[in-house]
Amino acid sequence: MSKNVDAIVIGGGIHGCSTALHLCLAALKPVLIEKDYAGRHASGVNAGGVRQLARHIPEIPLSIRSMAIWEKISELVDDDCSFESYGQVLVAENEDELAVCRTRVAELNALGFTHEELIDAAELRRLVPAVAETCPGGVISRRDGAANPAQTTTAFRRKAEQSGATVREGVAATNIRHRDGLWHVDVGSESFAAPVLVNAAGAWAGKIAADLGEPVPVETVAPMLMITSRVPHFIDPVVILRGRKLSFKQFKNGTVLIGGGHLATPYQDRNETVLDWKSLATSAQTVFELFPVMRSATIVRAWAGIEAKMKDDIPVFGPSSRHKGLYHQFGFSLHGFQLGPGAGAVMAELIVSGGTQTRVSDLGIDRFHPSTH
Repeated sequence: MSKNVDAIVIGGGIHGCSTALHLCLAALKPVLIEKDYAGRHASGVNAGGVRQLARHIPEIPLSIRSMAIWEKISELVDDDCSFESYGQVLVAENEDELAVCRTRVAELNALGFTHEELIDAAELRRLVPAVAETCPGGVISRRDGAANPAQTTTAFRRKAEQSGATVREGVAATNIRHRDGLWHVDVGSESFAAPVLVNAAGAWAGKIAADLGEPVPVETVAPMLMITSRVPHFIDPVVILRGRKLSFKQFKNGTVLIGGGHLATPYQDRNETVLDWKSLATSAQTVFELFPVMRSATIVRAWAGIEAKMKDDIPVFGPSSRHKGLYHQFGFSLHGFQLGPGAGAVMAELIVSGGTQTRVSDLGIDRFHPSTH
């Protein structure tokens, strides 16, 4: 016999955990189902970037909404999540790239967004003194920063459970079906039923959507990260590049986390990834070229997480175009960590109130199913 709850959330990454928490704060009692453990995949092993910088325009309102939550994260989850706000800097390596930056900032300003600020060579070197002298400037988003992804996802999961969510980890959601106005999901020997189902299953969410008649162009990817030996302190902001694939930040202990989008090979059915060491070497070489201080560093460890990437790099977020009570929250395409707190808040608003003041209409799954309008 099914146990009735107010909502079923499939996926225990930061998005599923945030949505479960915000549903609890709206006086609902959800069940959160995670086949492994909260933060096992993308949410727990990403670079931890808390970034409004360089986002796709359709997701900027959600990013801004989320940033306001990040700045008071302790009040929400009773944990600072190791969030630090030293800004994020996008470095232009030449004048052509700086021209692209200039155009981008002007475009955002015209749309009413002011979080990205063009900076010249002098300001770049004030913020990032160790950068190569040849770099002519870039863009900064001064409120941005970074947090600890595993700590953050665990904090959201813990607070959701403390607030009334039922959490089931280590058992996959199966046999998803809609009957008599309710969504039914089996979890091992248990079965849950609710009027609301949230598909926040990350790299596994595309299959759920397809099984429910809403296939989307999504692929499974495994972004790689590596951490270096300790070097003297040389940078506070997170740095990304305009042209080449690179992001990195230095921790207080002197180690440097290097990422930027190079991909490993994912084996989704086995929860495994195989690293591409040649691409990792490319990332390391890029850092060494831009920051001479890094040339004495060694690579200590490398890893990758499994996540979902949409063909248009924009997440699928909002109500189903086919089924009442079904909501999608996946496909964050290597940049979903910062969006997690805000996405959970907005999803709860959509479920409870039927709408939100945060513009997310451009993120809907109906962009892939126009015939359903």
